[in-house]
Amino acid sequence: MQLLNVILIIFLIMCAIAVEKTKDLLSAIVIFAAYSLVMAVLWLLLKAPDIAMTEAAIGAGVTTILFVAVISKTRRMEK
Repeated sequence: MQLLNVILIIFLIMCAIAVEKTKDLLSAIVIFAAYSLVMAVLWLLLKAPDIAMTEAAIGAGVTTILFVAVISKTRRMEK
């Protein structure tokens, strides 16, 4: 179980760096959604199912939909 936590935390760090480095905003949103889903799994492993459900619904669900809606009204690539 400890190894799984370490692997998930390393994946979170890689996602955070990838979101910061990418210039394509849609790709950044997809990576951010993956980050939120992995955070939800970590909350579940920490025995906090209420926070895990909230993170999955708001972090990966609603926020991703709002970001995609905003990008559809603007440019996809950052300058």
